[in-house]
Parts: sequence; structure tokens; C-alpha cells
Amino acid sequence: MTTTTLQLLKCGLRFDPPTLVITYKDWKANKLRRRSMPLRSFTKHSNISSAIKELTENKRHARFVQLLPEAQLHRLLTIMKDKLCGMSLEVSIARNNDIDTLDPNEDLNKVDPETLTRKKLQMDSTFEKNRKKPGDPDFQYNVEIDFETELGRVETSGWDSGDGSDPEF
Repeated sequence: MTTTTLQLLKCGLRFDPPTLVITYKDWKANKLRRRSMPLRSFTKHSNISSAIKELTENKRHARFVQLLPEAQLHRLLTIMKDKLCGMSLEVSIARNNDIDTLDPNEDLNKVDPETLTRKKLQMDSTFEKNRKKPGDPDFQYNVEIDFETELGRVETSGWDSGDGSDPEF
């Protein structure tokens, strides 16, 4: 059974004991199946990235974990960690919604590493969704756009002027 014959339908968590649960369609056998993956070593002090690495390296669960987008897996494990820390499910979901919201004015230098990872995954996901690839109907090669400021003029800088050659050192 390969991941190409499996289609993820639903995923969720069971809190007692901590378990990741997915429902998927096995196209080879033409059946709906449910897979429970216990998070045995996962505690409120666990590092989420390490837990994801453990799940993806586990021979029994790797092909099923690969069905989940990494951002969704981070979100699920963050909710599990919040629940183990005593946070209610509603508060945890609201907090995760805030983390998953991208604000261009937010200073990502001041957030914790797990939040930064989640924000980067969201940015990667948005980039891939909007990316134009060769073969797409509206793909154009070498598009040049002239951006102007609000005042209608372009700010100039010493580094962007010149003949295009490398400076001599």
C-alpha cells in the first residue's frame, strides 16, 4: 500500500489517551479506514517539531502521517499540548486561529519558535497556492512590474543603480 492509493478524509485528536486519529480512503481496497496513532511520549513539555519527526520516522505510521499537511499536524499537536496544559478546547482553538492568521505588521522576531514555525508554514502554504508554474493557463515568463510609491515616484537607492556589474573589491 503506497500513499498514492490513500486519500485523507478527516483527522482529529483523542485526548485520553493522547492519540492522533485519521480517516482515509484506501483506493486499492476501495474501503474507508480509520487509523489511530497513539502519542505515547507526548506530554505538555514536548517539543512539537520533535513529536512530528517521531511520527514521520515511525515505520507503522509514516505513510499515514505523510497524508497530513505539516501545518495541520502542527496545529493538531499544539491543540493537544494546550489541552495537556489544562487549557480548554475552545480557548486553544481560538489561540490557534490567531496563530494561523498572518498579519503583515506583526514582528515575527518577537514570537516563540513554535509560533514562528507555524507562521512560516502558513506563508509557504499561501505561496504554493498562489504560485504560477509553467503549464498553468495564466503563466507568463519573466514578468516585470514597475512598483511606485503612494506619491507616484519611485525611491532611489545607491545599491540599485549602476551598470549591473559586480563592484570591484
